[in-house]
Amino acid sequence: MKNLVKSIAIVALTLGSVTFVQAQKIAHISLDSLITTMPESKTAQDVAQKYLKELETQVATMETELQAKYKDYMDNQDKYSPIVKNAKEGELQDLNKRIEDFKAQAQTDYQRKYGELSKPIYDKAKKAIEAVAKENSYKYVLDTSSGNILYTEPGDDILILVKKKLETMPAAVIPGSTGGTTKTPGSTTPKAPGTKPAGIK
Repeated sequence: MKNLVKSIAIVALTLGSVTFVQAQKIAHISLDSLITTMPESKTAQDVAQKYLKELETQVATMETELQAKYKDYMDNQDKYSPIVKNAKEGELQDLNKRIEDFKAQAQTDYQRKYGELSKPIYDKAKKAIEAVAKENSYKYVLDTSSGNILYTEPGDDILILVKKKLETMPAAVIPGSTGGTTKTPGSTTPKAPGTKPAGIK
């Protein structure tokens, strides 16, 4: 009798577990792929490239100054008195250090700027994903581009549904952009390059 009760309990628990798992609708999406299809990504990339160009122009100006001063030093070092020669060498070393410090700071500043430009795009994408998940009763949506998923049962890819949802949403406001990106519901979403701009060289 005890064995019979035990067997019934095991079967009940097993069936309950199966029912629970089946009730948990799981979907998956590549967030990176979604982001690259959003027109705001191209806008953000254009703003980031403009900012990067400004930094590179400043570096080039400083390096031109350094080269000119180094050439002057090399051409006239035999004419300089020891005290003037030391002063010139110190000036060259200081300028070179300022250039290296600026490059390092510019790289950090560019990464900060890129993150600032990307945030509203990711926020919009996540809102669209959340809306689609609620509309379709998904309990979980897994990001297949994050590399953090160890195992998952087969789910539904909701990329197409989220892209359609994005078409009904207003454009994300990109800091520093002129005019912004306009989006008419129902229009085709243009693809934006998926690679990020290179950093400071």
